[in-house]
Amino acid sequence: MTDQSNEPEQTVWQGKYIAARKKGTWEYVGRARGIRAAVILAIDEEDRVILVEQYRVPLGKPCIELPAGLIGDDDGAENEADETAAARELEEETGYVAERMENLGEFYSSPGMVTEGFTLLRAHGLKRVSEGGGTDSEDITVHRVPLSRIADAIEDWRAQGKGIDVRMLLLLAPNILGASAAVTAS
Repeated sequence: MTDQSNEPEQTVWQGKYIAARKKGTWEYVGRARGIRAAVILAIDEEDRVILVEQYRVPLGKPCIELPAGLIGDDDGAENEADETAAARELEEETGYVAERMENLGEFYSSPGMVTEGFTLLRAHGLKRVSEGGGTDSEDITVHRVPLSRIADAIEDWRAQGKGIDVRMLLLLAPNILGASAAVTAS
């Protein structure tokens, strides 16, 4: 592949939240205005992971995800801290508040197609304060799933035709790696 790093970046189209860009022959999408995302890994004292389900227009179906939201997308909040956005989104979507948020780093889910990265934060000391469900424009269902049953839950959701966000691999990794290790040992 030809090095395109010195090519100028062109914005082909930009909306309020996303922009289609081109650099050389490479086409990709990114968040507009420097908006980023926070994704929250929330596991309660009973070893149950807090997940959300919401309809996703691009998929045309509901999707199972870790709670998440945009950082700095509101006017005047451009310099919002990752932890502040994560705490707000966790409570808004799930009805849980955390005593503390631990920053686990920056990740990219599809770097060949989108520039968007997300900060993964681990919520500690969870306390339920409301039903959650998101804002007026969202219709979020909250799921609390035992970690020991996560693979079965995901299989059930797939059978129901629901989308599964790529970040769910974080929760499936022990099962996937365990199966891989067993194959390698044989």
